[in-house]
Amino acid sequence: MADFLSPAERSERMSRIRGKNTRPELALRKVLHRLGLRYRLHGAGLPGKPDLVFPRYKAVVFVHGCFWHRHAGCSIATTPKSNTPFWLEKFEKNVSRDVRVTSQLEESGWRVFVIWECEVSSSAKASNVGENLARLIRA
Repeated sequence: MADFLSPAERSERMSRIRGKNTRPELALRKVLHRLGLRYRLHGAGLPGKPDLVFPRYKAVVFVHGCFWHRHAGCSIATTPKSNTPFWLEKFEKNVSRDVRVTSQLEESGWRVFVIWECEVSSSAKASNVGENLARLIRA
């Protein structure tokens, strides 16, 4: 199936996809801050630039998009029907990079937590996930 958007329209639409300060990330940050946890954003000196860094607890959090990072069993993690080989290769690279970055951080003594986009899709879900995550980080 051909793309129904022109290259310029597709480019404009793709440019709106953000890697930082996404809605799921902001929802989780709001809950964790309310619970008294303080963090640094997008740890530039760490492998993978984690979304949230808790130096005091030697913990990092990645807020992964289900589509881009292939959340197993999630309805958001669909595979596009056009240009499928390109997407499969892209997803494979994303997942292998996630595994590599996680092991690098763990070898350096960091505890790594991954929160999925679908887990914080509503304020109630974000609150529950945030409370559980805060307990794990402080443990």
